[in-house]
Amino acid sequence: MIQNATQTTGHSLTQTTQRPDQAKADSEELTAEQKSEVQELKQRDREVRNHEQAHLAAGGQHITSGASYSYQQGPDGQRYAVGGEVGIDTSAESDPAATIRKMQAVRTAALAPASPSGQDRQVAAAASRQASSARAELAAEQAAELDAPEEETKTAADNLPTAGEKDSPPGSLVDTKA
Repeated sequence: MIQNATQTTGHSLTQTTQRPDQAKADSEELTAEQKSEVQELKQRDREVRNHEQAHLAAGGQHITSGASYSYQQGPDGQRYAVGGEVGIDTSAESDPAATIRKMQAVRTAALAPASPSGQDRQVAAAASRQASSARAELAAEQAAELDAPEEETKTAADNLPTAGEKDSPPGSLVDTKA
């Protein structure tokens, strides 16, 4: 079963009630307060996009969906990303060693942004716990292999006749000290 955990920026979306046709098209018509809000939204948009891009870059083959964004419309009529998420596969693999490798990659992807969100930290912690369980499973498997009865292995020396054996084939070594 594949479980998808999403990494989000953890910020809520607040929509303005202003309709697009009512938005001021030209920033020169904006008040100082509105211009300040637009600048904050532009900064937030850059942060959100960089944050999600960091997840995508670090997640590699474990990414299940590209970045999706939630938007807020600014007083200038433009939409600005204020939240986002990237899907990542957090399911265990069939082999504990593969699960360990995968969970290390998931943890790296979750913590890739400069400022990981609370959700990012939760995904990283869950990946660490899953990797720890896989390490314990791997150690148990290795211990079971060491405790298993050893098969008798014969070497070439085991096939040599011992002193006193009759009918030694020609060319075999015979202990001549008696």
